[in-house]
Order: sequence, then C-alpha cells, then structure tokens
Amino acid sequence: MDTVHGTAVAIDGTGILLRGPSGCGKSDLALRLIDGGGILVADDRCALFVEDGRVVARAPAVLRGRIEVRGLGIVTLQTLDHAALALVVDLANGPIERLPETEFADLLGVAVRRLRLAAFEASTPAKIRMALRALR
Repeated sequence: MDTVHGTAVAIDGTGILLRGPSGCGKSDLALRLIDGGGILVADDRCALFVEDGRVVARAPAVLRGRIEVRGLGIVTLQTLDHAALALVVDLANGPIERLPETEFADLLGVAVRRLRLAAFEASTPAKIRMALRALR
C-alpha cells in the first residue's frame, strides 16, 4: 500500500486519480465531476493498493467522506469506499499538447492510462468522461 497526494473520484464505478501540487485545482475539478454525477472516493490523500492486478484507491479513515471546498471549508459528501483506477489525470500549469502520445503512469508496478489536462478549463470534466468511454 502507498499513500499519494491526490483526489480520487469514481464515474460509473470507475476511478480517476487527480494529481498535482497543492492549490492546482484537484478538489475544484473533483467537485465539477461530482456535480456531473461522479462520486468522491478520497480528497487530498489517497491510499493505493493492488487488488486482482488493478490499482485501487481508498480514502484514509480520517479523511473519508470529506472534501475541502475553498470558500466553504471542509464539506461532507457521499463517498465510495474504494474504486479501481482506470485513469490518472496530472493537472498542468502550462500549455497542453494538442495531439499527445498515449502515456501511462506506473502506480505500484501497474500501468494506468495517464492524461495531462488543465484543471480549470471548462471542458476538462467532459474530456475525462470522453477518455473513460474510450477506455471501455
């Protein structure tokens, strides 16, 4: 098991890990995904473990069901206990490649599809949903 700095959300039961430095928009993007029907798995820190060849994310007990919402504080939400990750989204500060090569993140020795996106673009939640559909 490993703990990483990131936020995990599940869409239709499929997990997405949002990564990036503090203040880069992980929780903001998670809220937009949740507003569109996603479910919070973990905010700020994610416990990762491998189960049946898949990387699974879970919230540390002390953070379970909580998300930091700037301007509101700590908010309690419905959560999933865990979700297998199908996608890692690294949130970028700079320009995003128009036609990127397929990339993978190595999480606990398992390759998971990786995207690099801008957290605050209005289209980012739609891009994540589109990427999940393409993976299925």
